[in-house]
Amino acid sequence: MKRILLLIVVFLLVSKISNAQQWQGKSVDFKHGKLKVSENKRFLVFEDNTPFFYLADTGWELFHRLNKTDTEKYLENRRSKGFTVIQAVALAEMDGLNIPNAEGEKPLINNDPTKPNEKYFTHVDWVIKKAEEKGIFIGLLPTWGDKWNKKWGVGPEIFTPENAKIYGKFIGSRYKNSPNIIWILGGDRPVETDLHRQIITEMAKGLREGDGGNHLISFHPTGGSGSSQYFQNDSWLDFNMRQNGHSQSYTERYHSTLDDYNLTPVKPVLDAEPIYEDHPINFNSDQNGHSVAADVRRPVYWDLFSGACGHTYGHHSVWQMYSREREPINRPLMPWTEAIDQPGAAQMIHGRLLMESRPFLTRIPDSSIIVTSDVPTSVPGAGAYQFVATRDQEGTYAMVYVPVGRKFSVRMDVIKGKEVNAWWYNPRNGSAKQIGKFANLGNKEFISPEPGESTDWILVLDDAAKKYGAPGTKK
Repeated sequence: MKRILLLIVVFLLVSKISNAQQWQGKSVDFKHGKLKVSENKRFLVFEDNTPFFYLADTGWELFHRLNKTDTEKYLENRRSKGFTVIQAVALAEMDGLNIPNAEGEKPLINNDPTKPNEKYFTHVDWVIKKAEEKGIFIGLLPTWGDKWNKKWGVGPEIFTPENAKIYGKFIGSRYKNSPNIIWILGGDRPVETDLHRQIITEMAKGLREGDGGNHLISFHPTGGSGSSQYFQNDSWLDFNMRQNGHSQSYTERYHSTLDDYNLTPVKPVLDAEPIYEDHPINFNSDQNGHSVAADVRRPVYWDLFSGACGHTYGHHSVWQMYSREREPINRPLMPWTEAIDQPGAAQMIHGRLLMESRPFLTRIPDSSIIVTSDVPTSVPGAGAYQFVATRDQEGTYAMVYVPVGRKFSVRMDVIKGKEVNAWWYNPRNGSAKQIGKFANLGNKEFISPEPGESTDWILVLDDAAKKYGAPGTKK
């Protein structure tokens, strides 16, 4: 028995297990100052240049459908899982103009953007303050896109360039001094006309006038597109967002993150809406079924290793705050109160911790690290099995995302040191296993432990001289 206990202790010492970990304290400490774009234009940092990892949940209907008790429950759950941002909408998608919020209030008087209802926005104030107390940013959409381009959904279209600026200035002024705001224009609609562009541009101007430039601004686009498609050269767009959407395949959508990374002028990019957990795959549950945790893990690393500055998670029941008393949208599987504890949500923190455990601001995408048949540009896998890689531009570490058990080789020379420490990092529970120390010579073949269809792993290679700790632990 003593020998068994000793073996257990040794195992815990060599393998860091964090799946039972609850996030300690606040997710964000606002003492670091305002958010800004990093000097190299690739990441988001605070005023004192402390890196900020954007780990968001799509709580689109937060202001509209949840009362204060449920809001507290939701925000505390997300804080405990290490989320740093909640993306939520002031003029909500689900007939948010005409159906009152949980406090019985509509957002506008006579659906006029120049006449906001003070009682409605008092509730929004409360939610934003509660998020601040928990160290969470609100990625605040002033409106969902159906209010300026109905296209589908409820609408109605209420915005003109003139009233969009007035409304933008109102909401910008209201939250000018809130430290936990990131502005997100758009709302899942394309910019199809000059009028649409003018509305968005004027709302951005209003936000800037109202908040004095205190907060970053981005744009949430429709599925399969990015903000860069419309506003890459606009100075108000601080960083790009994509909606790579509800597909399982890298080659269908997720390769576009790297495309945006390579654009000029250089701007940070992140995926603000990848496939949601328990979502009908490609919106067709009859044919494709619903997504599972493995489907939402893959985009985290596909996006991050392609240069993204952060990532957004979503759950199909949570975005709509579905309960059995409400009409379901596209076959949710459970109420939001159950969905907040689905496994994919708890696994997002492992991506954040991995990125924060190595030098943050020098990371670049580089899948040429991976070799097959000694051809550096060949990458094993495709579709849902796409391998991707990232590294430190200083050559102190490299990482390879391995979505499926398959032999592959890597170029050891991407690490500058003479010896390389190799690790397997488990994105399902945050554990790390040291493989060994190897000479930095030629190519080396690896295969992930316990390979399987949905048992993804991350290979981490470190310059041994840097003496980095286990992946996922603080530097």
